[in-house]
Amino acid sequence: MLLMPALLALLVLTACGAKSSGSIVEGKVNVITTFYPIYEFTNEIGGDDINVINLLPVGVEPHDWTPRSQDIINTSKAQLFLYNGAGLEGWVPNFLKSLDSGSEVKAVAVSEGVDYIMTDEDDGHNHGGEAHAEDEHADEAHADEEHADEAHADEEHADEAAGDSLHTDPHTWVSPKSALIMAENIRESLVAADPEHQAGYEERYSKLVERLQALDSKFETELAKVPNKEIVVSHQAFAYLARDYGLSQHAIMGLSPDAEPRGQDLVNLAALVKEEGIKYIFFEELVSDKLAKTLAAEAGVETMVLNPVEGLTEAQEKNGDNYFTLMEKNLQNLIQALQ
Repeated sequence: MLLMPALLALLVLTACGAKSSGSIVEGKVNVITTFYPIYEFTNEIGGDDINVINLLPVGVEPHDWTPRSQDIINTSKAQLFLYNGAGLEGWVPNFLKSLDSGSEVKAVAVSEGVDYIMTDEDDGHNHGGEAHAEDEHADEAHADEEHADEAHADEEHADEAAGDSLHTDPHTWVSPKSALIMAENIRESLVAADPEHQAGYEERYSKLVERLQALDSKFETELAKVPNKEIVVSHQAFAYLARDYGLSQHAIMGLSPDAEPRGQDLVNLAALVKEEGIKYIFFEELVSDKLAKTLAAEAGVETMVLNPVEGLTEAQEKNGDNYFTLMEKNLQNLIQALQ
């Protein structure tokens, strides 16, 4: 009877979220990643020496996704759990509490070290306050509190320093400059978990760094040439990109794409678009483009994609798209929009 609360909570978790892919492979370092950019960078660095399971399924937007019972089982058996942190995955603290009591998985927030951007916009990520298993379940599951402490330390880091009215913008990976820091954290985590294959990790990491540095340099060079710097986006996901490459972001929605704007916000944005001579409203493939198109129609301008690279659509996966191809498309669209 003592197992019933944990089993019930697992059943609740099973009803949440779409199915992720992958399974644990014996004899390899198993790494669980929470969403696409971390998955790609980890695969690039880890190569054949690791087995990576990405929790977020293809075509799913990460802000409101929730894990399933199989995700708890896989993570309990893994050596590494790599998540973004900075408030993106509000479910992480209670998820880690739910792991098997004998799990030795190491949880790492790969955005640690990025110069976080603080905002007074509501992030909508819950910061673990509403989990997919009740706190009561976590206690019954005999959770390892060290896992939760690691997650809580990251989630609360910037907010405590800046005050309760501010939130951390979690969209770190959208800037290649931040992606370089994240890649370094992933490499260090893999080396610590599997020092036997350090040489391979270091070699593949160096190649990834070269590609990220080239992308960073291209963004700097090309965006320095454009005469206009104002962009209007569907949700507030591009602050790091804007900060690092001299742009100004104006968002229809907040940090979460579910944060509905007020009518007056749309009126103000339409006025801004006309005053600044903005030619395009940017939207994303994984969230509804309705508001972006409404604003574009009101302002008499066109729409265009600016991808926050939170995940791949099914079409993008079939086409072989990745972080680099999507970011290259972002750059070309920015150049066109800001001429």
